[in-house]
Formats: sequence, structure tokens, C-alpha cells
Amino acid sequence: MARRKRQKVKAKSFFSGFKTFITKGNVVDLAIGVIIGGAFGKIVTSLVNDLIMPPIGLLIGGVDFKDLMWVIKAEVVNTAGEITQPMVAIRYGSFLMVIIEFIIIAFTIYAVLTLVIRRREFLEKIEAEEKAKLEAEKAALEEKEPEVVVVPEDILLLREIRDALASNKEKSK
Repeated sequence: MARRKRQKVKAKSFFSGFKTFITKGNVVDLAIGVIIGGAFGKIVTSLVNDLIMPPIGLLIGGVDFKDLMWVIKAEVVNTAGEITQPMVAIRYGSFLMVIIEFIIIAFTIYAVLTLVIRRREFLEKIEAEEKAKLEAEKAALEEKEPEVVVVPEDILLLREIRDALASNKEKSK
């Protein structure tokens, strides 16, 4: 019996931990990143396949990179014209295209991260400069000697009269 209760408690704690993990914002951010990354991968694939590789293939003699391969074993065709054994080939053209896609994606990620890091450093620098400026102003105010306030004579006379009247009221009580 005790063993079953421990198993139920473990299962509940596992699922409550999973619920906490799922409801945190980091999981949502990760999901959004994966979705955007997948879409970005499709864009880069199209960029490489449709815009970059055709001119390069034209420059090297009208070859489509997808067709570049090294045939290890030719396909076997029977008398009816059906392929009985498919060809075995190393498709290095497709591999080159994937490498180019990787380089483009890596460069883009590097550029974006560099911009984000530089922006953060710039904002931190501005904050530090503002903080230093405020501290310098505060220190300058603290270093100043307090100003001597000169009270006009008529005010002093009025104060003396007030104090005298107050002392007379206290004596008469």
C-alpha cells in the first residue's frame, strides 16, 4: 500500500512540475523560436536553391548542383525498361547546397546576435554614464558649503516682538 502511495505522489509531483514548466514563458519563447527558425530555414533553402546556385551552376558550365553526384554503382534495368536495382551514388551537390545554407543561417544568426549584444552594451553604457553624472552632481552638491542665509532686520525685529508677546502671555497666566 505504501509503495502505491509513493508512486502516486511521485506521479503527481512529476505532472505538477511538468505543468509549471509548460506554463512558464520560456517554453512559449522556445516554441516561437522553433517556428520562426523553421520558416527561416525554408526561406534560406529557397534562397540557396533558387537564387544562389543557378548562377553558380551556369558559371561552371550549366550544371545543376542537385545533379552533381559520384555514381558508385549504375542502376540495373531489365529488358522491359524497368529499374530492378536503383543506382548507388554519392550526391555531393546536395551536400554542397546544405553547407551553403548552413553558412547563410550561421552568418545571419551571428549578425542578429551581434546587433542585439551591441545594442545592450550601448544601453548599459548610456545608463552607466547617466548614473555617473547623477552621482557627480550629488557629490558636487554635498561638497558645497551651506549658504549663509541673511535674514533681513525687519524680520528679526518682528520675531523679537512675537517672542516678547508670547512671553508676556505666559507671564500673565
